[in-house]
Amino acid sequence: MERKIPKNVRQIGNVSDSLKIYVEDYVDTYLNQLCEKDAEDPVGAFLIGEIVKEDELEYQYIYGAVQMNELSKDGDDITVSEETWKDACETCKAFFDKGEIIGWFAAIPGIPFAINSSLKRVHHGLFSKTTGIFIMKDPVCKEDMYFAPKFNDLMQTNGHYIYYEKNPSMQNYMISSRKKIGVTPSEVVADRAAKSFRNLVQTKMVQQEKKQINKFAYSAGVLLALVILIIGVTTINNYDRMRSVQEAMEAMSESVAAGKDEVQAAENEISEEQQELKEPEQTDKAEGTEQKQDQKETDTESKEKKEGKETKDQEENEKEKDKKAPSDKEDDAALNGGWFYIVEEGDTLAGISKKAYGDFKHVDAISRINGLENGNLIYVGQKLLLP
Repeated sequence: MERKIPKNVRQIGNVSDSLKIYVEDYVDTYLNQLCEKDAEDPVGAFLIGEIVKEDELEYQYIYGAVQMNELSKDGDDITVSEETWKDACETCKAFFDKGEIIGWFAAIPGIPFAINSSLKRVHHGLFSKTTGIFIMKDPVCKEDMYFAPKFNDLMQTNGHYIYYEKNPSMQNYMISSRKKIGVTPSEVVADRAAKSFRNLVQTKMVQQEKKQINKFAYSAGVLLALVILIIGVTTINNYDRMRSVQEAMEAMSESVAAGKDEVQAAENEISEEQQELKEPEQTDKAEGTEQKQDQKETDTESKEKKEGKETKDQEENEKEKDKKAPSDKEDDAALNGGWFYIVEEGDTLAGISKKAYGDFKHVDAISRINGLENGNLIYVGQKLLLP
């Protein structure tokens, strides 16, 4: 089963390297207990865990630790025997079935709290130049430093994580080794400091959730108040505009009403003019009818006269022709199929067009052919050439 990154963690220092080190809480507690009971002599332990690589990141999970049987010190020179390594390997198989030794721990009083050539020599004797975690702890101030291989050297890391989960393998080992480190079972399994810290972490998580909820409620309240304020300011600023728009609409309504009255008056005037135009047309029609009747009577009398007095009519016609000798325009009209009209009292060009052609479309043509600049300036007895 693939290991997942723990969620319930506590960060120590600034973890910024590509190597991520996770130490289980029981292991961290056990290493602290080793320093508390053996503060005068050097003490060491082997670290049990698992290494997981993903892309360019490397995760090392330390979930177990077994104490070294012997960590020798001769001045500043530190030595770990092969027998100590073999005993640690057997203990690892007994309590941590699938675990492997991935590093070591040392708390050495009487030497400077810093990495030295002796510690590097021990590390390179136990592990290769590219593997192995080394944890060095000061037994007096209880501070620790983490080292990891980098650039063919053992260099200090920026930080690590403490994570919390069920760890029965480490609990069983701590119970079995209680006599060696001088603590009671209750102190190992139910460590008060560990429990207090776990409770503290849970309390902080609950407080953080409450703070987040309160922040969200506060932000929502501020946002709502801001929206209401914006709506109020916008309404006040737009009141004058709304008033101006209302006045403009009222003015437009009045203009539209006045326009309707003007249109109605214009329609009335047009109706009156049309009525005036119809009256002359009716008069012209009546006159035309009378003229046609007179013409019929004249034609009848002419026929009767022609039957009895042909010679006399011929003489009178010749005299009439002499009186009314046609001009050049008359000759042109006769040639073009035109004829003349004698203006009578009450005639207009529109009435003459209606009499001659049955419509008012020839008014302009009559004006042009007779050279009339003003069609209304005609007089009784005037002879008009009709096209």
